[in-house]
Amino acid sequence: MKLYDFPQAPNPRRVNIFIAEKGIEIERVIVDFAAGEHRQDAYRAMNPACDVPMLETDKGIYISQIRGITRYLEEIYPDTPLLGRDATEKGLVEMWEHLAFMNGILAVAGVLRNTSKGFVDRALVGPHGYPQSTELATRGATQIQNFFTDFDQQLANNQYVAGDAYSMADITTLVTCDFAKWVKAEIPKECTHLRAWHAKVSERAAVKANP
Repeated sequence: MKLYDFPQAPNPRRVNIFIAEKGIEIERVIVDFAAGEHRQDAYRAMNPACDVPMLETDKGIYISQIRGITRYLEEIYPDTPLLGRDATEKGLVEMWEHLAFMNGILAVAGVLRNTSKGFVDRALVGPHGYPQSTELATRGATQIQNFFTDFDQQLANNQYVAGDAYSMADITTLVTCDFAKWVKAEIPKECTHLRAWHAKVSERAAVKANP
């Protein structure tokens, strides 16, 4: 297998932490984002979404999107389950991981891509160009704060985001909290449960190996 990677970015970091938690050895191919390699014909032929990460299986099948990659890896490496251990837990992990992505990762990305000069006409990830919007950046900033308070409330009564077991929901939530620093947003001091959880999961070996 090969992972087409850009480890500095939040979405590849989610997969890299997932892989490290499972102890999987996968060859990396670094995609040069600064040079726009992800939008060039050779990469687009493998991944029309023009994003990273992307997994190439041993059979030469290309899988992009975090859920696709992690689902595939969970199926072939079931030890150390990170997508849930039974039907209920799988549903809860899926729910909370999706909420962290929709209300967290995308909110931060909305601020970053709609304010940074480096993303002029590139306000959304993918092969198509979209103009920046100050209104979407403002909305994203509000969403980030709501993300912090909502997940603080969830962690008030749960050891981990989706219950009593560390999962992909924790990985995405952790990466969101760290990604938020890119737009100068920090976990508020009053979000004590989220701050304590963040300090705890940041000490995991897989997280330290993928800062």
